[in-house]
Amino acid sequence: MSLQCGIVGLPNVGKSTLFNALSSAKAESANYPFCTIDPNVGVVTVPDQRLQVLKSLVNPQEVIPAVIEFVDIAGLVKGASRGEGLGNKFLANIREVDAIIHVIRCFEDDNIVHVAGRVNPIEDKEIIDTELQIKDLDTIEKRIARVEKPAKTGNAEAKKEYEILLRYKTALEQGANARSVTIGEEEFKYIKEAHLLTIKPVIYVANVDINSLHTGNQYTQTLAQAIATENAKLILVSAALEAEIAELGTEEEKLEFLQEYGLKESGLSQLIRASYELLNLITYFTAGPKEVKAWTIERGWKAPQAAGVIHSDFEKGFIKAEVIKLKDYENYKTEVACREAGKIGIEGKEYVVEDGDIMHFRFNV
Repeated sequence: MSLQCGIVGLPNVGKSTLFNALSSAKAESANYPFCTIDPNVGVVTVPDQRLQVLKSLVNPQEVIPAVIEFVDIAGLVKGASRGEGLGNKFLANIREVDAIIHVIRCFEDDNIVHVAGRVNPIEDKEIIDTELQIKDLDTIEKRIARVEKPAKTGNAEAKKEYEILLRYKTALEQGANARSVTIGEEEFKYIKEAHLLTIKPVIYVANVDINSLHTGNQYTQTLAQAIATENAKLILVSAALEAEIAELGTEEEKLEFLQEYGLKESGLSQLIRASYELLNLITYFTAGPKEVKAWTIERGWKAPQAAGVIHSDFEKGFIKAEVIKLKDYENYKTEVACREAGKIGIEGKEYVVEDGDIMHFRFNV
């Protein structure tokens, strides 16, 4: 399954600098608003040390990691929900992504002009939130207008949808994001088709100066307090530092560079891990002489669903799954040895795939 995260924020907060550092695609970075008009998409491999373990054991012709797509969406401004600053186009781009990465400026630099003339992460956050909420409110009101009459004339299904839509309308009118509304799984079907923007999970990226990476600063502390009730993730990244790391040629050079700043991993690794956790994703592997490959699925998926990520026929004709745990593979070294030791599990349709499983599917179509 493909995973796509949209990078949003006000102009000149470091979005495109971060995007350029995170991906092989290059978005124009300039000291003025709207330097990125069309969304740029960068496909980034997901770092996973388990792939290297399997490579050493299997010696495949090819190793294929999982990937994540980052979409650099041009800077929003106040009034975007009413079409200001190419707002409609930008909001449409946000609607397509799985999660939102909201970059917020948390550094001082007189050489980089802030669109509002001052650094204020809370105000920046609220501007983006408000624009997305206004757009969602418009969406909800249109759906209410569609179901209100049948709901009030006795249509039970329409009545349920109408009541749920009213709950979202109230929350949005009060300045809350749609993801703050708690409803049951059965009720969610009434709101899913609305494709609300503020229902998407969010990672807040505080773009800080290098000296604030470890301890944060007054801006990150204020931001952390502001999102404390949102059940959202906050990570500290220096886009400027990530840009320097991206220029280095080898992984060894990057690791040495990070160590100089007392860091164990790059902002990219933090962002990918946070994205996986936020979207409740895990990885399983297929391993053979031709290739070792990582596959991304949702936590809780059963074996047939996981097989369907490879090909829909695998899910339709699923018979069983052979499963090896990575620790057993490391211990016994080969698939044959794992089989002889009874370390290959034969699992059926109800098996819930675990993170790190090495799987081989049997199917018949």
